[in-house]
Amino acid sequence: MSRKIRDRVAQLDFWSSDVDPVPLDGGITNTNFTVDDRGERYVVRVGDDIPVHGVMRFNEIAAARAAHAAGISPEIVYSADGVFIMRFIEGATYTEQDVREPQNLERIIPLIQACHHEIPKHFQGPALVFWPFHVCRNYVHTARDGNSRMMDVLPRFLDINDELEKTVGEIKLVFGHNDLLAANFIDDGERLWLLDWDYAGYNSGLFDLANLSSNNALSPEQEEWVLETYFQQPVTDRRRCRLAAMKCVSLLRETLWSIVSEIHSTLDFDYESYTAKNLARLENALEAFRQI
Repeated sequence: MSRKIRDRVAQLDFWSSDVDPVPLDGGITNTNFTVDDRGERYVVRVGDDIPVHGVMRFNEIAAARAAHAAGISPEIVYSADGVFIMRFIEGATYTEQDVREPQNLERIIPLIQACHHEIPKHFQGPALVFWPFHVCRNYVHTARDGNSRMMDVLPRFLDINDELEKTVGEIKLVFGHNDLLAANFIDDGERLWLLDWDYAGYNSGLFDLANLSSNNALSPEQEEWVLETYFQQPVTDRRRCRLAAMKCVSLLRETLWSIVSEIHSTLDFDYESYTAKNLARLENALEAFRQI
């Protein structure tokens, strides 16, 4: 952890006393701290724009503010160049197993629906679009330009991406979170919160449902329940196939994100192992998709 970053956090003019920022584990696009200031606890996120990943901090902060106004994310109390402060939520961070628990899924789906339909009512300023198929194409170009160790498989990734995009077809835009990892859900004992808006932007609602499934290994039966509950309709073969395609592009995007991070990230993280993990999950998802 950079002493320079910690000192920068400690010297922010927001604090009402001398503070001692404590590093918070888990961030792989940000450096995070918890800070106690006269009995109030906060989380500080430090990170510049990451153009190769489409992460623009103005969009993240605007999305987080809108999410707070929609009642699904903690309040942002301070922001400056490359840093913002939000209130600390005391609670349990979900694991993948937690997400798969039926009683928790019943709480997660309304939270996703609120993200999709309530955040646009509160979002102020310009907003990004997160179209996963464009994201994947752009990652392939970036990986090529960076002479990635995975150069031989990049053309196949483009072919897969095109096939999946044709399968998904026309969409209805909603406001997506687009990064539904288990660790982005916190249960404070009374309610569920959704955090981390790095990749937020307008997208198909199916992507968040697929992303939730692919990141947390939902069973086919759980996927059926998620689709029926979210859309309030019986599940059709067409919707089932589109979800499978979105699961694949979710995993393709995560694989390419890691491949690009191998080249460009300066954070201490084993990206090569993360690439291998997500590539294996992608191959399994593709096999299931082609059997539908």
